[in-house]
Amino acid sequence: MRYRADSLGLSGSVTTILRDLIHEQLGLMYEPHQFDQLADRLAPLVVARGLNSFMDYYYLLKYAGERDEWLKVMDALAVQETYFWREIDQLRAVVSWVVPQLVTALKGRPLRMWSVPCATGEEPLTIAMLLSEAGWFERAAIELVGSDASPSAIERARAGRYTHRSFRNLPPAMREKYFAERDGHWTVDPRLQERVSYDVVNLMAEDQVVRHAAAPVIVCRNLFIYFSEHSIRRALGSFERLMPSPAYLCMGASESLLRRTRVFELQDIGGAFIYVKRGPTEQLATVLPGVERAS
Repeated sequence: MRYRADSLGLSGSVTTILRDLIHEQLGLMYEPHQFDQLADRLAPLVVARGLNSFMDYYYLLKYAGERDEWLKVMDALAVQETYFWREIDQLRAVVSWVVPQLVTALKGRPLRMWSVPCATGEEPLTIAMLLSEAGWFERAAIELVGSDASPSAIERARAGRYTHRSFRNLPPAMREKYFAERDGHWTVDPRLQERVSYDVVNLMAEDQVVRHAAAPVIVCRNLFIYFSEHSIRRALGSFERLMPSPAYLCMGASESLLRRTRVFELQDIGGAFIYVKRGPTEQLATVLPGVERAS
């Protein structure tokens, strides 16, 4: 439930320094015209701590060093709008073209795939369904991780329980195969759910990012639209340093890394655009023969 900040008796308003602190810690950027929205989301947290103003809350966040409070801030600000089968052509290309070549190149070592941010789990479960349909779990060791900066989102992902909104793109046959319906909710098949592990990760915290960023496949879609240019470059810098070469980075259809990186090159793979981490030309040609570079 959301509250209007002005209905809770708080003095003062959200200031630029509070906005900048949130930007520094979480990567999320709010323009001045969004300060009322930010205030409405933070106000219940301010009141819950017995504080009288947003400035008091700024000092708490800045100097108390309470990690749990920052997790509450992330929960309050998280945008958890997602659904199964979202931008599916790109994920199909990963499973059909990238996975076979990487499995061969890894020679029995586990293939790691990271979905970040995964919100309530729809994206990594979509990847798991595609891998299952292609029979990959029986043929290769695949480690699939979903992470989000919001602990409440990860808690819901682990529960694996969804409403009809999550299924607006998923073919009915897939819903019937991988989910059980009861009282208007669908619960994911435990055999599919166990294919995904979940973690709380803030992309602005490299000590958390290093747990998963060595994956040769990262799906990071529809996050950078909420980030500033500075935040994008911080997150992208971690991917550039930590991902192996070659590696494959999936971005959302409305996002672009062009003119932001020389390490990743946009390529057309199986009819979908995917960023490929540059390596020796011979190595890339071996991993994905016939890949076309985007002009």
